[in-house]
Parts: sequence; structure tokens; C-alpha cells
Amino acid sequence: MINLYPTLGRNLLFLLDAEKAHTLSIQALKLGLYPRFNNRFDPRLGVDIAGLSFPNPLGMAAGYDKNGDAPDPLLQMGFGHAEVGTVTPQPQPGNPKPRIFRLVEDHGVINRLGFNSKGHQRVVATLQQHDSSKGIVGVNIGANKTSQDFAADYVAGIHAFADIATYFTVNISSPNTPGLRALQGGDPLIDLLQRVDEARLQETKKSGRRIPVFLKIAPDLDDSELDAIAQALEQSDIDALIVSNTTLSRVGLSSPNKDETGGLSGKPLFDRATIILAKMRLRLPEGFPLIGVGGITDAETAFSKMEAGANLIQLYSGLIYGGPGLPGKILTGLAQRLDEEKVDSIQNIVGRKAKDWSALKLV
Repeated sequence: MINLYPTLGRNLLFLLDAEKAHTLSIQALKLGLYPRFNNRFDPRLGVDIAGLSFPNPLGMAAGYDKNGDAPDPLLQMGFGHAEVGTVTPQPQPGNPKPRIFRLVEDHGVINRLGFNSKGHQRVVATLQQHDSSKGIVGVNIGANKTSQDFAADYVAGIHAFADIATYFTVNISSPNTPGLRALQGGDPLIDLLQRVDEARLQETKKSGRRIPVFLKIAPDLDDSELDAIAQALEQSDIDALIVSNTTLSRVGLSSPNKDETGGLSGKPLFDRATIILAKMRLRLPEGFPLIGVGGITDAETAFSKMEAGANLIQLYSGLIYGGPGLPGKILTGLAQRLDEEKVDSIQNIVGRKAKDWSALKLV
């Protein structure tokens, strides 16, 4: 199954509309039609951050399993964690279809889904069927498009999933919900993080379990905006930063779909997302955890993302082009790189090239 994907499997899926193919892939996972990563995780790949022990640094990014239908299969494929969502308080259909576009020539994807979600109540019920002993499952929370108080929607997410989530991600970086990215700077961000902190504290007092909260930002930020985010994080109790979501940039694309509206992910995002990651690595305290997302397609890009400053890494679009065997290939490749460099822990490479990456020019 794995070896056939780059030719037969991918070609067949690419005959379908992108969103239909995505739905089909979720159904395949639920039916057990996926490769298991049966190799024992190399202990050198383990990562401890935010009070959690990740068996390896590679995770499935939010956006794939929006409604929590398949976290267990994703973990069995080799992912060290799976992030479901984005989940909004009330169900919403998202933007009109078509809204996902493959950029085959560029190995990229443009989406303008718009937080399509079954809502808190449905996703809570689905995740209650997840076996929490199988691994780390984060919940990415968002706001409804029609909400009059975006921050209140994030607070509602903390309360709704407090008994289920291993960690939360506060997603304020989608380009497809009008006004959402305005939360990334200044007073609105400080207010949001304070309200999220308060909600998390309330749940901690109830259960005695403190759930880590991560913040996810966009790659389309200038230095002053990155400074503002760093300052806001210093004033909050947020446990980690995810860099980054999709980009509005279209530089260097050749696909016929390049001018579609929405956020660009996949291979074309790698340099921009990694530069922003490195810039944030240098702005934050040395021990503050970063999760690198955007453009990871193989073990080399995964390794580079960690050298730029990521403690953990996530992918989604890479799976579309690399197939279901990609997680296992990346983990094997990372272990081989550690062998070559005689490094005894993947955590020892984190940030060692942050200055080099941060000095590169964004295009």
C-alpha cells in the first residue's frame, strides 16, 4: 500500500475533487485501511515539553481531522501526537464549495474552508470514544464566523474540552475568518490570552489537571508584529507557540490554481514558515517551546525545521503528496540523521541554526 501510493494511489485520489478525497481518506482511517508504524519509537526522538512526554516530535496538524473522527489511527500511523479541529462552539458549514485546491506543480494546497465544524457538542461526543491511553491528542479551538466576541468562543472551547484534551491550541491565524487575524497583535491578543488563562485556571481547580495551552500564529507577520506576540506571551501563561498557519503569499507558484483565494500550505510555505519560526525562537526565552508547521515533506525538511527552532513539528499537506507511509519514513530518516551526527537526542539539535534561518529574507 505504501509503495503504490506515489503512483497508483495518489493518481486515483487526484481524480477526485480535493475535498471528496479528503473525506474518503478519513473514512479509510475509520475502516482501518492505513499502514501501521510497527517499529518501536527510537527513544532519542522523545520530546518533553509543557509537562507532556511526546514519543517523537512529529504530529498531525489541525485541519485534517477537523471533527475528531480518527485520532487513534493517526497515532498508529506513527504520529507522536494528533491535533484535531479547528472546532467552533456552534456548528457551521464554512465557506461555499469548492474550497480546497491542489497545486500539483508546486506540491501545495490552497484552502478557504472557513472553520467548517460540527461544533463543540458533536466533537466532544466523538472524542469521548478515543482511547486516551493511545497517545497525545490536542484540540484546536476557534471562533464562529458570526460571533460578536471571538475571545468568548475560545474560552468556551477550554471549558468544553477540558476533560478530554491533552492540550489546547488557540488558533487565531486562519486567513479565512474575517477579523480573526486581528487578534494576533497588541491589546486584543493580551486580552484573549488572559481570558484563556482564566478559563484554564478554573478547569484546573475543578480537576486538579493543568492542561497545556498553545498559541498558533500566521506566517504573514512583520518584525513589529512578532515583537508584540513575544511581549504578549511573556505576560501570559501560554505553554508553547505554533508557527505557523497558512500564508496569503503566492510568490514563486506555477500551478493554474495559484490565484485561488485562501491560505497556502505545503512545500511552498516551508521557507517563509521556517524563517518566522526562527525569528520567534530568537525572541523568546531559550526554554520556551515552539512547534514548527509548514512545508514539511520528508526527514530533511523535518530536521531543518527543528534546527531552526522547533521542539515539535507538524504536517498535513505533505501527507497529500507523500502518502500514508510518510510519518514512518520521516521518523526513520530522523533517526538516521542522529546516527550520522552521533547525536543522542533530537532535542540537542533544536535551534542550532535559528540565527542562520532568521537572517534569510522573506519573499
